[in-house]
Amino acid sequence: MPVFLETTAADFEDRFADLLSAKREESPEVDDTVAAIIGDVRARGDAALIELTAKLDRLELTADRLAFTPEEIEAECAKVSAADRDALELAAERIRAYHVRQMPDDAQWTDPEGATLGWRWTPVSAAGLYVPGGLASYPSSVLMNAIPAHVAGVKRLVICAPTPDGVANPLVLLAARLSGVDTVYRIGGAQAIAALAYGTETIRAVDKITGPGNAYVAAAKRRVFGKVGIDMIAGPSEILVIADADNDPDWIALDLLSQAEHDESAQSILVTDDADFGRAVAAAVEKQLKMLERRAIAGASWRDFGAVITVRNLEEAAELSNRVAPEHLELCVAMPEALSERITHAGAIFLGQWTPEAIGDYVGGPNHVLPTARSARFSSGLGVMDFLKRTTLARMTPAALKAIGPSAERLAQSEGLQAHGLSVRARLDRLNEAGE
Repeated sequence: MPVFLETTAADFEDRFADLLSAKREESPEVDDTVAAIIGDVRARGDAALIELTAKLDRLELTADRLAFTPEEIEAECAKVSAADRDALELAAERIRAYHVRQMPDDAQWTDPEGATLGWRWTPVSAAGLYVPGGLASYPSSVLMNAIPAHVAGVKRLVICAPTPDGVANPLVLLAARLSGVDTVYRIGGAQAIAALAYGTETIRAVDKITGPGNAYVAAAKRRVFGKVGIDMIAGPSEILVIADADNDPDWIALDLLSQAEHDESAQSILVTDDADFGRAVAAAVEKQLKMLERRAIAGASWRDFGAVITVRNLEEAAELSNRVAPEHLELCVAMPEALSERITHAGAIFLGQWTPEAIGDYVGGPNHVLPTARSARFSSGLGVMDFLKRTTLARMTPAALKAIGPSAERLAQSEGLQAHGLSVRARLDRLNEAGE
């Protein structure tokens, strides 16, 4: 059973703190294994990838078969039904339209001293997109990672998508094609992250790695950060639903289960101002669980990490939500926009009872790669900006340097950096000699 909390209870703060500190991330012991895998790939390149893929994915490869051939991609895409293709194309279209609006503008201006200042945006040259394989093989993850990169203008995009037992997901390959990605490697795990970061004889290194994965993938991304950029270290999925009594308990139950079915370590929390409604939702969860194919996974998540919290009012609900800083936040209340103005920490907000989080996973438009484990307090979901770099621009005229240069010289002297000051002073002296 999930935990039931009430903010009016004397022990609420202690129990709420326990809920926030519940350890849902995978065991850190995987880090030693990951370190060894990364070292092996760096030392032996393709040979290490081939051995690890045979061992972990039961797939025998050679260097020339690490990537799908164009003919293989074509054959797999042909297996996709017309209905599935239409749905995937709709999703791609909406995701692209949303992310195009995120593109920032370059800027340049002249300040009162005559200096020209500004910035410009340029994409990273190459990005590696990780897509989970096996039971968690999601074409939606391809769209959410590749389309923002393509919109940003990244010239070289590659995907690593493990294919255990050699079984590919046709929808994943079609999603890659719709997203403008031609190269898909059939490798996964920490070894794929190492190959993307350091390169092998066959796989060229990239500048940035994005995409979700298991504990080994997360640990590998953490280890290669600095050599390459990464999007984030993703933990188990989570959802918090703020709902009043004017909702269908079955709807809210299904929303909670939509994240619980991802992973036994996922977390689903209901916050409501009506205790009876909270109990009705909990009962609905138990009923709906029986009909899910992934009921064992969802049931374990709900049992071990689920929670129903009764609050005095919706303002208090918003305060608790900000403390949780959830990956996904649904506001199933009469005036969701007004309540959303009280939210300062959330990866994504879904407004109103007609906006289930599942829409955001597929066809809403905003990205579904979002900060977890309370990191929404300081980070954002994946987007175009993750594949762009801002370069600042500055140009001094003689007059501008004469106006602001002495202050730069003074600050350099105060910091004991003589050459800094002299590099400015040399130019100021030349201006003085010229009488300018």
